[in-house]
Amino acid sequence: MNPALLGLFTIIIGVGGCLGYFYFSNILLDKVIFPATGKNAGRNINRAEKVRPWLFLAPAIIALGLYLAYPVFATIWLSLTDRSQGNAFVGLANYRQMGLDPKFWEALSNNMLWLIVVPAASTGFGLLAAQLTDRISWGSFAKSIIFMPMAISFVGAAVIFKLVYDARPEGTNQIGILNAIWLQFDGGFWSIVILRVLPVVIMLAIAALSAWLVWVVAQPVFQPERERPGPLVSVVRIVAALAAAFVVIACLRGLVGAVTGTYPYGEAQQWLTIPFWNSFFLMIVLIWIQTGFAMVILSAALRGIPEETIEAAIIDGANPLQIFFSIKMPQIASTIVVVWTTITIVVLKVFDIVYAMTNGQWQTQVLANYMYDKLFRANDWGVGSAAAMVIMLLVTPILVWNVYNARKEMR
Repeated sequence: MNPALLGLFTIIIGVGGCLGYFYFSNILLDKVIFPATGKNAGRNINRAEKVRPWLFLAPAIIALGLYLAYPVFATIWLSLTDRSQGNAFVGLANYRQMGLDPKFWEALSNNMLWLIVVPAASTGFGLLAAQLTDRISWGSFAKSIIFMPMAISFVGAAVIFKLVYDARPEGTNQIGILNAIWLQFDGGFWSIVILRVLPVVIMLAIAALSAWLVWVVAQPVFQPERERPGPLVSVVRIVAALAAAFVVIACLRGLVGAVTGTYPYGEAQQWLTIPFWNSFFLMIVLIWIQTGFAMVILSAALRGIPEETIEAAIIDGANPLQIFFSIKMPQIASTIVVVWTTITIVVLKVFDIVYAMTNGQWQTQVLANYMYDKLFRANDWGVGSAAAMVIMLLVTPILVWNVYNARKEMR
């Protein structure tokens, strides 16, 4: 069948099936199960109204159970069994084997680094773009350009940046933009500024931000009991503080490498094979994509700020920086948290970029790529499922945090 006709047929069947389900379920409920006639008419009407929402939600609940709940429980079971022994129950042996694998800890440490850098950079650049584009006449055009990478798949973006990082053999023309710039360095003043001073400043900034996050996130846990958050929120805060502390240590290690490293000037570099720094080259791809998402959401939040508060601040003599950080930022704090956590969930599941650019080689392994390697290359379903459960456990606190904040705002 022609794909267009097949799509049209699917739409008609899907929409028609939904309409038919709701129509006939109402007839079944009101005419057969709880008829609104006879001496029990009032009681039947009340019962029908209580059952009707669940009847309408039933298809969605069944679909969610089939496509979400069942895979979760199946993955838990697979992580506790050994396929090579006929799916025999082995308890936590797969988790123990995974814990002894250096590649798992490499993947976990890389994911922690991604968790701090990508959401912070994407949200920061998105907020900056939202604020600046609202102040220029051609802001709408600028926003469309910044948002455009969102229309590109992760694999497509990875291919684009693979060309940016491309390195050709010596004696041939370099087509990679990064190598074209790199070959201009010769060890002079700008080489020192860009290759040593700038990385040190960036690493110190990330380490300082991470240390500040450790304090902000962990400080409420050590408050007096009356002011202390609940047990679940406290656990989430402690885990987040430990992740931020890990990033501080990683940045300090990178700082030492930036200061003591030697640079082969005049030679084209295989950027994606340089340990530690290659992870940042991969992160740039996701930051490039997610900045547009953050900009759109935060721009809408900035436009929703009442003009009266800004006008009052101007009358009181506040400068633009004070207005931004003291007036605007507090009013969009909840939106910033939503953007940050949404990008964090994307980062925890990142796979396409790493797979297309390095395939986890040269110390760029991440959890999703590690899971794929174990499941489909090593055919080790037990360890692969255990890695999937680790990803789920890392995502769950963020989801709980979002639900907690949503309910808190509703109250």
